[in-house]
Amino acid sequence: MEEVLTGKLLIAIPELGDPNFFRTVVLVLMHGNEGATGVILNRPSNETVATVWDEWSDLDCDCSQWVQVGGPVEGPLIALHTSLAIAESQVLPGVFLTMDRDHLNQLVSQEEHEFRIFRGYAGWAPGQLESEIECGGWLLCEGEFEHVFESDDQALWKMVCEQMGHEIMLPHFSQNLNFVDPGMN
Repeated sequence: MEEVLTGKLLIAIPELGDPNFFRTVVLVLMHGNEGATGVILNRPSNETVATVWDEWSDLDCDCSQWVQVGGPVEGPLIALHTSLAIAESQVLPGVFLTMDRDHLNQLVSQEEHEFRIFRGYAGWAPGQLESEIECGGWLLCEGEFEHVFESDDQALWKMVCEQMGHEIMLPHFSQNLNFVDPGMN
């Protein structure tokens, strides 16, 4: 395996036909020889944490935060958060992952640490994600803390695309600024 993609963002190209990933930004949570998993960062559901909590935990929860649709694969609730004390792994600097029920209960009952709850995830078999990237289905960039906790889900895809465009064009633009016309002596 060449590059480990954990912590990278996958940005769906505009032409990506899969409705599960139309204009999405996916954070890769784990990537290795067994495949890859990630969560969609910009797809809120129509449910709050409190509404899904009843079916998931015996403890009361009054959290009004929206649950995110993490992807088309059903699975446990996943939290991305800022609390090192209950981290199961680190995805990005200052961004931790947990799926443990006790840790999730702690997260939703506190206000000190930022968190987002995801229902479902995106999954790829070994080599599948690399193949999709190579075929041009996804653009790839570095994930950042701000991407995970961006409050405007609808604007995240556009914002990341614009950032990538600036990164691609800036080196070319800078070279043109240093252009000296030899006939101007």
